[in-house]
Amino acid sequence: MDPLDIARWQFGITTVYHFLMVPLTLGLGPVVAVLQTRWVRTGDVRWLRLTKFWGKLYLINFIMGVATGIVQEFQFGMAWSEYSRFVGDVFGAPLAMEALLAFFFESTFLGLWIFGWNRLPKRIHLATLWIAVAGSIVSAYFIIVANSWMQHPVGVELIDGRPVMTDVWAVLTNNTALAAYSHALCGAAGVAGGFLIGIAWYHLWRRRHDGIDTVDARGRVVVGEARDVPGRDKIDHKVWLTSLRIGAAVAIVGFGGVAITGDIQGKLMFEQQPMKMAAAEAACENGTSFSVLTIGDLGAKDCDELTNLIEIPGLLSFLAHGDFDTQITGVNSLISEYQQKYGTNLPENEIYGERSGEAIEYVPLMPVTYWGFRIMIGFGGLAAFAAVVALWLTRKGTVPASKWIMRLAVLGILAPFGANAAGWVFTEMGRQPFVVAPNPDGVDGVFMFTAAAVSPGVSAGELLFSVITLTTLYAVLLVVEVSILVRFVRAGVPAAMPELVHAEGDHGDHDDPDDPDDPDRPAGSGRPAKDDGVLSFAY
Repeated sequence: MDPLDIARWQFGITTVYHFLMVPLTLGLGPVVAVLQTRWVRTGDVRWLRLTKFWGKLYLINFIMGVATGIVQEFQFGMAWSEYSRFVGDVFGAPLAMEALLAFFFESTFLGLWIFGWNRLPKRIHLATLWIAVAGSIVSAYFIIVANSWMQHPVGVELIDGRPVMTDVWAVLTNNTALAAYSHALCGAAGVAGGFLIGIAWYHLWRRRHDGIDTVDARGRVVVGEARDVPGRDKIDHKVWLTSLRIGAAVAIVGFGGVAITGDIQGKLMFEQQPMKMAAAEAACENGTSFSVLTIGDLGAKDCDELTNLIEIPGLLSFLAHGDFDTQITGVNSLISEYQQKYGTNLPENEIYGERSGEAIEYVPLMPVTYWGFRIMIGFGGLAAFAAVVALWLTRKGTVPASKWIMRLAVLGILAPFGANAAGWVFTEMGRQPFVVAPNPDGVDGVFMFTAAAVSPGVSAGELLFSVITLTTLYAVLLVVEVSILVRFVRAGVPAAMPELVHAEGDHGDHDDPDDPDDPDRPAGSGRPAKDDGVLSFAY
C-alpha cells in the first residue's frame, strides 16, 4: 500500500463530502436573508413562513458543514505535514483571517439570529442574519485565496527552499482567486436555486395530489384550503409558488454567472496550467478544435491512442484566447516543455521515500479531467434548463399533477451539486503531479510535487485506518443529514413554525398580523404560542 495514494483518497473523500454543504450554505444564506428582509419591510405572513422554513434547512446544512469542515484542518498536520511546512508562511495570513474574522462573525451572529426570534427587535434580528451570511461569504473568499495560491503562487520569494510571503496584497488579489471565488459563488447560487425548485415543486404537487388545489378549464390554479391540516391554507400555496419562482430566478442567474466566470477562469488556466486544460480536452496534438466526444483509452499513458470522434473547429482557441485560429499546445508538446523545466524524474531525496528517482507523469488522469470538465458543464446546463422549464410549467399558478415530473424535479436538486463537485475534482486532480503548481511567470522553484507533500512519519496502515474510519463516519453523517432534511421538508412550514399547529382562528388577511391580542391573528404571524419557546425553532 502506498501512503501517498491513501492520503490522497482520504483528503479527496472528506473534502468532496464537505463541499456538498458549502455551496448550499453560500447560496441559501443570502436567499433566507432577502426573504426575512421582505417580511420586515412588508409584514406579509408569507415572507415570514418562507424565512423560517428555508432558514431551518439552512441551519441544518450549516451545522453539518461546520462539523465536517473542521476535519480538513487536522488533515494538513497529520497526513500532509511536509506540505504544511512548505505553504505555512503563505497560508497563515488568509487562514487566520478566515478563522478570526470571518468565522467569528459567521458563528456568533448566526447564534444571535437563531435565539433572537421574538427577543431582539426585528431590524436588529435581521441585521444579525445579514452579518452571519456576509461572514460565510468572506470566509469562503479566504479559503479560496489559499487554494488559488496552490494553483498560481504569487507574492512570495524562495528562501532556503521555502516560499516566504512578501506581498500579502498580491496573495489576496491573485487573479486566479478572484476568478475562482466568483465562479464558486455563482455555482452556489445554482445549488440554492435547484434546492428551492425541487422542494417547492414537491409541496405544490402534494397540494394537488391531496385535492387541496385544483385547476379550472383553462388550466389555471384554483387555490384551496385544508383547515383540518395545520399550515395547508392559501398562504401555504403562496409560500411554495414564491419559493419555486425565486429558486428558478436564482438558478438561471447563477448559471449565467457560472458561464461568464468559467470562461474567465478557463482562459487563466490555459495560461497558468496548460497541461490541465489540454488533458481536459484530450488534446494530444497542437490544434484549435474542441473535443465533444473522444474515444479510446483515456487512461493510457500514450495519448496518441485517442481519437476525437466529434469536435468543433476553433472552439478550443476561443475558450483559450477569444479567437478561432490560435494554436493551442497539446499534451505531447507540453510533456517535453514540462520535462525541460521541472525534470524527467523525481529528485533523489529522502522526502520522496520510495518514489525517489521515479519518472514523473506530467499528464493528469485524463478520464477524470476529461469527463469531470464535461460533467461540470453538463449538469450545470441541465439545472439551468430545468429552471426555465419550471417557470414555464408553473405559469398558471401550480405544477402538473404528474408524479414522475415531480420526481424528476426533486431528483434535479442533485444536478447542481454534481456540477460543483465535478468542478472541484477537475480543478484539484488536474493539477497533478503538483500539489503547488508552478507559476510560469513567477519565481523559479516555487512549486511542490505531491509525492513530497505527504507526512513521512505516517504509515500506510495508519492512513488506511484513518480513511476507513472517516469514510464510515461521514457516511453515517450523510444518512443523518439527509434524514433530517427529508423529515423537515416533508413536514413543510409547520416543522419550522410549531405555532401553526397551535394557532386558531381565521387564516385570512388582517390589518395587524403581529398583534398578540388580536383574536383573529393569522397562523404563523410572528409570535409563537405561549407553550412554544425559541428553542422550537433552534432545535
